[in-house]
Amino acid sequence: MKQIAFGRAGAALALLLFIGFNTTAESELVVATDGSGQFTNVQAAISAAPQNTSPTNWCVILIKPGIYKELIYLQREKHFVRLVGEDPEKTVLTYDLHANLPGPDGKPISTFRTPSTVVDADDFVAENLTFQNSAGPQGQALAVRLDGDRAIFRNCRFLGWQDTILANRGRQYYTNCYVAGAVDFIFGGATEFYDHCEIHCLGKGYITAASTPADHPFGYVFSHCRITGENPDVNTYLGRPWRAYASVTFLNTEMSGAVRPAGWDNWRDPAREKTARYAEFNSTGPGADPSARAKWASQLTLPQAEAITVDKVLGGSDSWDPQAVLARLPVVNFTSDATNHVPAAKP
Repeated sequence: MKQIAFGRAGAALALLLFIGFNTTAESELVVATDGSGQFTNVQAAISAAPQNTSPTNWCVILIKPGIYKELIYLQREKHFVRLVGEDPEKTVLTYDLHANLPGPDGKPISTFRTPSTVVDADDFVAENLTFQNSAGPQGQALAVRLDGDRAIFRNCRFLGWQDTILANRGRQYYTNCYVAGAVDFIFGGATEFYDHCEIHCLGKGYITAASTPADHPFGYVFSHCRITGENPDVNTYLGRPWRAYASVTFLNTEMSGAVRPAGWDNWRDPAREKTARYAEFNSTGPGADPSARAKWASQLTLPQAEAITVDKVLGGSDSWDPQAVLARLPVVNFTSDATNHVPAAKP
């Protein structure tokens, strides 16, 4: 790809050329490690984002290729912020905290103080970015923590080992994304829909550890995804219930031999076999054998599976439609040959 060189004076002009006209952006900010943007780190741009945005006035933050090693926090007041990278493999937001690091009191800092990026605001969009925790197999180490509602990730990569994504609350939609980890690397109580994503297992473990509230009809839904393994020795469960009413569903998902025949684990608590809501429909590949699955998990019928749509899972009381949101967003191009592909390259 040929890269457009953004200067301080040229950044706004380039954005005007590339941003469409069906939605207006209230502010356009550029981040570049080489100093060619207004900011050299992402947090500074987020701090400069206005708080009077709206569905038709987004704050667009363009992030040029580079390794941005920093802790990032999007505060609750900053709605309608859109982070856009040029290339998900070359634009990396990363840090390396893990739960066993000592804090100021000398005690381990614990899981919830490890995220590289925290999204606390509602109505957030990220595109063409990598969110990473580079600590490796050191224990819990979050790449992202999501506490806001109505978040969308398109063409993004999430790299970690244990607890890569903490989907703590709210609703999130992922399309054409790549998620890598080994142990409980998608976990929490949020409602999430993964649409045409790759779930890559780096080691023996569990893909999901949902803590879905009992009164929420859906937890995590994976539709037309694929599950891959780092090497032939990797084997994983589709999930184990962090809380009793964990809800996870796989629809039309291609499963490699990395998926264990039983599919699901009860987290050493047989009582959760009666409450956890685990289901599949039309799983394919070497890791998809319904006859070998845990008997307490469900195989859906076609009518049941067809009823599980993005609107049904994520719509909520406000009829949120993330696909419609994406369709209305203006196109932002850094390069003339930019493409929307599944970012499946390994870290």
